[in-house]
Amino acid sequence: MKLQQLLSYTRRAVDDYGMIEDGDRIAIGISGGKDSLTLLYALQGLRRFYPKKFEIEAITVDLGYEGFNLEPIQKLCEELNVHYTIVKTDIKTIVFDIRKEENPCSLCATLRKGAFNDKAAELGCNKVAYAHHKDDIVETMLLSLIYEGRFHSFSPKTYLDRTRVTVIRPLMYINEADIIGFMHIANLPVCKNPCPADGHTQREEIKNLLKQLNTNYPGCKNRMFTAICNGRIKGWPEKIEHPKPVRKKKG
Repeated sequence: MKLQQLLSYTRRAVDDYGMIEDGDRIAIGISGGKDSLTLLYALQGLRRFYPKKFEIEAITVDLGYEGFNLEPIQKLCEELNVHYTIVKTDIKTIVFDIRKEENPCSLCATLRKGAFNDKAAELGCNKVAYAHHKDDIVETMLLSLIYEGRFHSFSPKTYLDRTRVTVIRPLMYINEADIIGFMHIANLPVCKNPCPADGHTQREEIKNLLKQLNTNYPGCKNRMFTAICNGRIKGWPEKIEHPKPVRKKKG
């Protein structure tokens, strides 16, 4: 996927669900992975021509792992002219050393989001952008269906009462395979996830299941995604209908 395609898919999602308004200040959570770095490129590129003017802030929550080098990301943000903030935390120590969590992902995510949202508010951001793509949305639906017995997934746009910020997911129409393609084309400075639980989670199992399903039943991932978008999930916003361009008659 080239940059032009990335911007096209991103704008479509932003327009369909009214994700961005004039004067927005949007915090992007930069984990160091391919998804968040692609989102950084997407929103910075969109800023150049989108009719509604907005600002972005890039934020990384440093969990406290030794050797986690963020210099390449810092350099990229400088090249893109995006302000970058690193939030130092002891989340790794709390989760693995003090609490010794057997299932660390939930607590880690809660602490990480808390640190990120606090910094976003401090920087004056009224919205936060997460880098969840189409595969993430379908995988979350399968996780919810299999483990909770309900049909549910991430919403494109959600207002959080407690923090008074709006969460948006501008990469929702993009396949993970296309993000991998963009990663190679743009030579993204991806930082390997140092978490010892990475690759050994329920989500990873569901990711593999979805790949197998889509191999056995080609196109089923896209059909599942369509079902989610049309499924009237609680909290899921209505898609904004855009007027079709009028074609001039010949002659």
